[in-house]
Amino acid sequence: MAHITFNTKNIENFVADHELAEMQPLITMADQQLRNRTGAGADYSDWITLPTDYDKDEFSRIQKAAKQIMSDSKVLVVIGIGGSYLGAKMAVDFLNPMFNNELPERDRQGVKVYFAGNSTSASYLNDLVRVIGDQDFSVNVISKSGTTTEPSIAFRVFKQLLEKKYGTADAKKRIYATTDANRGALHDESVAEGYEMFTIPDGVGGRFSVLTAVGLLPIAASGADIQALMDGAHDAQVEYSEADITKNEAYKYAATRRILYDKGYTTELLINWEPSMQYLSEWWKQLMGESEGKNQKGIYPSSANYSTDLHSLGQYIQEGRRDLFETVVKLDSPVSNLDLPHEEGNNDGLQYLEGITIDEVNTKASQGVTLAHVDGGVPNLALHLPAQDAYTLGYMIYFFEMAVGASGYTFGINPFNQPGVEAYKTAMFALLGKPGYEEQTKDFRARLGE
Repeated sequence: MAHITFNTKNIENFVADHELAEMQPLITMADQQLRNRTGAGADYSDWITLPTDYDKDEFSRIQKAAKQIMSDSKVLVVIGIGGSYLGAKMAVDFLNPMFNNELPERDRQGVKVYFAGNSTSASYLNDLVRVIGDQDFSVNVISKSGTTTEPSIAFRVFKQLLEKKYGTADAKKRIYATTDANRGALHDESVAEGYEMFTIPDGVGGRFSVLTAVGLLPIAASGADIQALMDGAHDAQVEYSEADITKNEAYKYAATRRILYDKGYTTELLINWEPSMQYLSEWWKQLMGESEGKNQKGIYPSSANYSTDLHSLGQYIQEGRRDLFETVVKLDSPVSNLDLPHEEGNNDGLQYLEGITIDEVNTKASQGVTLAHVDGGVPNLALHLPAQDAYTLGYMIYFFEMAVGASGYTFGINPFNQPGVEAYKTAMFALLGKPGYEEQTKDFRARLGE
């Protein structure tokens, strides 16, 4: 039995059982393309067996490096963008207390983890430098090429801060580079300067890389159990190994999404009821959007944080265009709970809630919202998590990865490339005057009226 549970009860009025059965041939085809490595982009599908085939020696080095960071630093600055950042951020938030960086050192398992290189905002970098202040810190720079603009800018800033604080030689001992095994600017610099290096595998694309060194080093440095994370992913790999939709809930999710899309439900909202899962949605949005959004096809991935967003987006979801559906990630057992305090009188109108816990309120709210949205014409899927821990997270990561790999092939596209990402870079480089973009510079500046 799967560790996490996928529930389709609330789409009974939208998807019939025979429609799922009719999707089986398409899912079987997608499964064969994935497992036989015959589909488009197969060179980037090593994530399928990663929970079994990961580099055990490097894994041990990651654990050792994390302990070193925890012994000589109070802060780890993780520099990366897209898949080089979202997975780690998602996992660090999921596996640690909500305000982990603000807790006293005695109440934290690992170091404070901050992220940089995920924007071109000077204010963000200045604010982070001020937050670090005089604290001892290390840097984990993550980039396949070493020339991506946003992380390269941040790395230059924090490398100079390290050198100023510790001197050139000791600064190098505090830089951990996660990059290509054999080539690229960051690889070459790491070899020349003696940074400890970890590998971004050639066969694992960025958005699938959280279970490689890309995610594992920051997650381990935060104090989380990366062995349990990999164990969860391994067991999910075993669980989701069949093509049969009735036995493989990841494929059932993929098939259900495709049926809804064909009926005009072209936007999917990933819903959480825990603030610590906000970046789960951000990671998921890249995974789904970058994998499926090609050739004018694909489900648009969006998200909402409940109950907060019920006071902003709730009206639209309830009564707006009927082109969206929800996938709710619901935690069945909270990390911690709280009784509603007793208070004399009933000025706030909450007396009827006394005697129950705040998580019970959260659960009833989620159930009520689901009923209202389904009645309002919003199909509602649910993924139930038994716990908010490393094993469950590893399991869930693999669930979503397997689902989107199959889903991409049902759309007849390559789910593992991202050709559209280069368009904005070309325009940005041209406007910044990067060598080699002279012709584009003239065109783009003319279009801007410069």
